[in-house]
Amino acid sequence: MTENTTVGIVLISHSRAIADGAADVAAQVSAGAVRIVGVGGTEDGRLGTSPDALAAAVEKVCTGAGVLIVPDLGSAVLTAKAYLAESDDVPGPPGRVVIADAPFVEGAVAAAVTASSGADLAEVLAAAEGARDVRKL
Repeated sequence: MTENTTVGIVLISHSRAIADGAADVAAQVSAGAVRIVGVGGTEDGRLGTSPDALAAAVEKVCTGAGVLIVPDLGSAVLTAKAYLAESDDVPGPPGRVVIADAPFVEGAVAAAVTASSGADLAEVLAAAEGARDVRKL
């Protein structure tokens, strides 16, 4: 992670291993230019999501340019929505932390590449969400 003002990215999954792996891929394609954190699982290693871990991750990646949260599925989406609903915990002005409706790995990679170019939060969000239409074959 570098000390810049690019959009930060938080990947929230039910599995710590999946979150960390996707964060590693996204960080490598951004050449370390973007703050990216994966968060997932419970403290005892089971599947699940933690609102407290999400809040800490958002704080960690926040540089002032906004934060994009990319959830995997189900309760990760609900955890992210609940976090945003409790606006007292969200850093910065309203709308500076957003949730992407995007495929987890592809969205994370597209967001990281776009953020590394210095794009703003709206552009990073659009890149992540646009990844759902990219064909693999």
